[in-house]
Amino acid sequence: MLYSEKVMDHFQNPRNVGKIDNADGVGEVGNAKCGDIMRMYIKVENNVITDVKFNTIGCGSAIATSSMATEMIKGKPIEEALTLTNKAVVEALDGLPAHKIHCSVLAEEAVKAAVKDYYDKNGIAYDEELFKNCHSCEQCEG
Repeated sequence: MLYSEKVMDHFQNPRNVGKIDNADGVGEVGNAKCGDIMRMYIKVENNVITDVKFNTIGCGSAIATSSMATEMIKGKPIEEALTLTNKAVVEALDGLPAHKIHCSVLAEEAVKAAVKDYYDKNGIAYDEELFKNCHSCEQCEG
């Protein structure tokens, strides 16, 4: 089978789908090559992500990685969300086909974009290096 049971579960029953009105941070990322677009919303209280939702237009892997990423950061301190890696998302899903790894990169970037938006809106200083993304997934698609 091409996809793990966890990938199929998160694709068919995605968690945290939707939009948060008055979100504390919103991140949107996309990959023009594959057409996937992810938008992530976070609600933050006392430096903890109390709620997270996503809207993803894309393939099953894009939806599954978005869903898993939201599950992995919900209830966590905002700094911890920044340590989420695409590799951790892939491992949590019990793997992805090589040509779909770029979806997990988008999920990581969407989380970081939402956190960056939260920092910007609240005038919180941060290290720019934390938000340097590849924005192209040539290395992921080979």
